[in-house]
Amino acid sequence: MIVDSSVSSQNAIFPPRGWNSYDSFSWVISEKEYLQNADIISQRLLVHGYQYAVVDYLWYRSLKGGNNSLGFDTIDKWGRLLPDPERWPSSSEGRGFIEVADKVHSMGLKFGVHLMAGISTQAFNNNTPILDTTTGQAYEESGRLWHAKDIGIPARACEWMTNGFMAINATNGAGKAFLRSIYELYASWGVDFVKLDCVFGADLDLDEITSVSQILKDLNHSIVLSLSPGVGATPDMAKAISGLVNTYRITGDDWDEWPAILAHFNVSRDFAAAKLIGVEGLKGNSWPDLDMLPFGWLTDPGVNEGPHRFSRLSQEEKRTQMTLGCMAKSPIMYGGDLRKLDKWTYHLITNPTLLEINSFSSNNTEFPYITRLNDVKIEGQDVKKVPFTHSLALTGCTDPKASGWSSEKYNQDLERICYRKNQEEPFCLHKKELLDERSMYKGKLQLMVINRKQFYLDAYPKRTLSNQEVKKEGPFSPCKFEASQMWELKSNGTLINSHSGMCATVEYVQDEGYANGIRSWVATGRKGETYVAFFNLNDEKTTISAKIGDLASVLPGRKLRGCMGRDMWSGRTIQINEMLSAKACTL
Repeated sequence: MIVDSSVSSQNAIFPPRGWNSYDSFSWVISEKEYLQNADIISQRLLVHGYQYAVVDYLWYRSLKGGNNSLGFDTIDKWGRLLPDPERWPSSSEGRGFIEVADKVHSMGLKFGVHLMAGISTQAFNNNTPILDTTTGQAYEESGRLWHAKDIGIPARACEWMTNGFMAINATNGAGKAFLRSIYELYASWGVDFVKLDCVFGADLDLDEITSVSQILKDLNHSIVLSLSPGVGATPDMAKAISGLVNTYRITGDDWDEWPAILAHFNVSRDFAAAKLIGVEGLKGNSWPDLDMLPFGWLTDPGVNEGPHRFSRLSQEEKRTQMTLGCMAKSPIMYGGDLRKLDKWTYHLITNPTLLEINSFSSNNTEFPYITRLNDVKIEGQDVKKVPFTHSLALTGCTDPKASGWSSEKYNQDLERICYRKNQEEPFCLHKKELLDERSMYKGKLQLMVINRKQFYLDAYPKRTLSNQEVKKEGPFSPCKFEASQMWELKSNGTLINSHSGMCATVEYVQDEGYANGIRSWVATGRKGETYVAFFNLNDEKTTISAKIGDLASVLPGRKLRGCMGRDMWSGRTIQINEMLSAKACTL
């Protein structure tokens, strides 16, 4: 894919495409390993639009430490992170990533790094001064010099890296000066892409996102801003930040497990329905992000080991993830070690039809089969009986969907907190009030999953799950006295989390056996053609049919280009009804 040079100076006019080191190297990647992968992008993938080579987290931490250790980071006298010189030898003597970025740029690629939001605990403990880049001296305001302890907020440590980073006050002059010093330094190295973590979803920090966006907007050097991880992200939350960034994660970390891919269907549907795909963003457009593609040779999360195993996903499951990501116009970031890129995977991630859809299609949406039961035929199933179940999620407390919670008697000894909307069956959790001696959480609640009282509702769900699944995983985690498990029931019927400030909500969705079993997406091509992707997520062989008139009611396109061709899970062929006037096709 060749990008028009007239838009090359704008940010993310199309969904960004490239490679990220996390799935294959966790945090232990070296300069040599990174440049080897970058070279393969340049040689084999750049022609297909893969431009970005992104170093994921902890590039500044010594291997003597761990992924949640303290005191092993390389920082300068202003508290800014520098590459670990043992893994990145070209960065020694404070040179940073200049040499690496220059090599990446010489390959025709763009250089990206992962950053944690806020300030490092190491800089906070050292109370490093804050640089004023306008003077080159320590930041001074109100007659005094400002330091890390003046802006850091220890009570808001990153939930998943508690020893590493904490939030800052990004609204005062010193906090903004610190952020400006960071991004001006990295821009001077030649950084083109920043993946900013622990700042969106349940960790939402709108003040820092706003400040960073304005800083990047004022820079002469364009930097694409991508938010991560996005656990608990909602369309309403995204509307508050989409104009400030270029991509933002709407899922948790996605590893090579089928349930993670399955969860993408509802999430991508909701963000497409909210008209958030490709809206105006920072110096360009912004895109909801379904995370990296965990294909090929991978590592495991949180380990100190490079790629050592092949992806557990089947070929059908990989086709599913790639197809949905392209139809939903998600950024496409390959996660495996490119030095062992196999032929089949290469052909999948460079499929010209899928990449054409990902970059140039419009009107991308899920085709609403579940509202047109007569247009779907599922062998051996009575599709007229569609049961409902519950799905927990986090949302902004001003969202109308946040209200509906109340306390009620469960039996003689217990109370429970229930969510009720309209005439649907209520969703209830057991209520546990904290002891008075825990004064910091006085008046707060812990909420226990029914029939599993050692698990509490947590503000950091991996993904939204149905009521049948929460006994295994999801929004519940082992009971701990942590802020993310503390809730307060407000008089307006909202249930607010003490750590994130987000409110819990419950969505009533059709049971997975039907709603997630038959899915399809449609989009309009740049020449007016219509693209259709069918997904059979059932175990049984399934015949899917649709009427051209119904497709026309969703999209303005008139020509039918085809479909994505095969059963995306089990490998059995999908039969396309003749009403489509098109033959089934394969990737």
